[in-house]
Amino acid sequence: MESNIPQTDNLELVEKNLDKKTNIALILGIIFISFIIIIFLVFLGVTAYISSTNKIISRIKINGIDVSGLTQNEAIAKVTEEFNKTLPTNATVVHGEYETQLGLNDMGVNFNVNGLVEEAFNQGRDENVFSNMFTILRNMVSTKNIGLDVSINNEQTTNLLNDISTKLPDTVVQSSYYIDGNNLIITSGKTGMVVDTEKTIQEIKNNIDNLTYANKKIELITVSKDPDSIDIDKIHNEIYKEPVDAYYTTNPYVVYPHENGVDFKITIDEAKAMVAEPKEEYKIPLKYTSPNVTTNMIGTEAFPDLLAKYSTKYSSSNKDRTTNLRLAAEKINGTVVMPGEIFSYNTVVGERTIEAGYKEAAMYVNGEVVDGLGGGICQISTTLYNAVLYSNLEIVERKNHRFVPSYSDAGRDATVVYGAIDFRFKNTRNYPIKIMFSVSGGVAKCEIFGLKENPDYEVEISSKVTERTSTTIKSVTYKTVKQNGQVISSGIINRDTYKRH
Repeated sequence: MESNIPQTDNLELVEKNLDKKTNIALILGIIFISFIIIIFLVFLGVTAYISSTNKIISRIKINGIDVSGLTQNEAIAKVTEEFNKTLPTNATVVHGEYETQLGLNDMGVNFNVNGLVEEAFNQGRDENVFSNMFTILRNMVSTKNIGLDVSINNEQTTNLLNDISTKLPDTVVQSSYYIDGNNLIITSGKTGMVVDTEKTIQEIKNNIDNLTYANKKIELITVSKDPDSIDIDKIHNEIYKEPVDAYYTTNPYVVYPHENGVDFKITIDEAKAMVAEPKEEYKIPLKYTSPNVTTNMIGTEAFPDLLAKYSTKYSSSNKDRTTNLRLAAEKINGTVVMPGEIFSYNTVVGERTIEAGYKEAAMYVNGEVVDGLGGGICQISTTLYNAVLYSNLEIVERKNHRFVPSYSDAGRDATVVYGAIDFRFKNTRNYPIKIMFSVSGGVAKCEIFGLKENPDYEVEISSKVTERTSTTIKSVTYKTVKQNGQVISSGIINRDTYKRH
């Protein structure tokens, strides 16, 4: 059946419908574009506002610490405070039963808080406006958490770990050596463990990065290491020394002590052959060379001032006892004691033997007067003791006799027994001293020379018996030190008890 509607009318209707749809689409398009433009302008305004403000955008955290809406300085202060409050300042490292702590500051650990805050502040402040918009949109639905950026000073930490290596209970033991009298003793090393510094540093950094160091102990990564081979050439170079003569200057007065030369008593090749055989210990003999001028040979012109003197009397008719006095005095005569050095009577005088020339003479043994080898030399130690007191030097070791000796008052004597009782003093002055001793004409005299200080000290020594019974005598000895006539110290230096004869 044919339509009664004309074709021209149908065409007009279709065109009208198309125009209507086109208009709707155009309107919707205009609306959408307008919306986009508005949104764009809004975000553009927001980004412009963010750029103009000095605060961090919302929903930003640094390692879980909220820094939203804070200025950079405020954020730095907050993060630093939280770190200081919650993070320990030490990391604990362990190896078996060994445990120690490493300070974060000592390792040069830096949490780079300033850099983290700067990264937080730059969120939404990119040069690309679209990137800024994306950041703002993202922060509407999620929080941005900025992780740590920890750095560690490799050199400082390596030094700390190398030091720890030497303290591990199973550490590698390097060979070592020491001089024992006329021998050089070399001990062999042993294989052991050392810290692998590179891997351990990375392990420490990882634990600090994720903050697990705060509640766990970090295992040191170690490797086995053999000791270095014994280097005879190196050891020889270290111990070898040419003898050096003593000398002095007078302006200013300075004494330079001698130094003995030292060398292997065998050839270096012989020493190398010796250590080539596996052993725990090796003994290389040494030889010493004396210089042409020893310290004791320096003349008294290097010691211009008499600091103190003291003398005691003896019976010159007792030839054997006199011999003992002279032998001991000759050993001491000319001895130079450097500042800070300790003089030992037994070391300087040596053992009293027949080979050394000592004679049998009266001496106290177990409360009785008997003849003994070296009898009488305590008079020399007593004479020296009093001269030392008047020189205002420090007494290190001194013991009184069992009985008050005939050549000394109570409280003013010093007994010696080789290998058991010594008399020792320390040169506490700023300049060396030289001890001069003579035994002649019934008088044992000790003089101590040096360089007087300005002003020097005046010393007064006095002693008195405080008690006498049928079995004992007790005494007290006083020392007074003056400077420019003024007393600077005074007090008791000895309280002694003697048996009665």
